[in-house]
Order: sequence, then structure tokens, then C-alpha cells
Amino acid sequence: MNPQEQGLYNVSLVSYVLHAIVAIGAVLPGFQPGVALLLIAIVIDLVKRGDAQGSWLESHFRWRLRSVLFAGLAYLLTSWLWFLLIVPGWIAWFCISLWFLYRIVTGWSALQGRRPMATS
Repeated sequence: MNPQEQGLYNVSLVSYVLHAIVAIGAVLPGFQPGVALLLIAIVIDLVKRGDAQGSWLESHFRWRLRSVLFAGLAYLLTSWLWFLLIVPGWIAWFCISLWFLYRIVTGWSALQGRRPMATS
């Protein structure tokens, strides 16, 4: 890897770690690291994704940003369940959190193998 690619790889690794902490916190009750870590990871990804353009790492930036976007939309669309029926809301958000954790683990695994994400 050239130095720029190595730097982007390191940035991606840090971003995956931050996403993973948030994802685990969303799945485990009582462990809530807060939205701040997720916001830091999103800012990192938004700032650095242009540098990754044209490299295999570009797909990882897109993967993480889309994971957050889709999970956020799913949380928003199911938020009414919390207001009307608490148990279905908890189940829906737990499933969304598991999906988000799956996406982060899948992406991190591909990054460790130095593979681009096949789909977004």
C-alpha cells in the first residue's frame, strides 16, 4: 500500500471502531456510548471520502455512510411504535441495531482482508 492508501486504511479502521462501539451500544442495554462517537465517525467519513475516490477504500466510506443513513431512516420510520406500543418499538429497534452491527462487522472484515465492499 502506498502512504496515502495506508493513511485512508487507518482512518477507515478508526471509523469502523467508532461505528462498532455505537452499534454494540445500540444492541446491549445499559451500554450507551452516546451519539457523539457516531457523529465523530460520520464527520471523519464525510471529510475523508473524497481522498479515497478511485481506490478500493472508497467503497468502505460509502458502505459506512449508507449504513448510518439506512439505519437512521429505519429508526425514524419505526419511532411511532415507541409512542404507541413500546414492546414492538423495542423489537423493531433491536432488529435495526443488529442489522447495523452486521453491516459494520461485514465492512470491517472486508477492510481487514483489504477487499472493497461488493455492494452498498
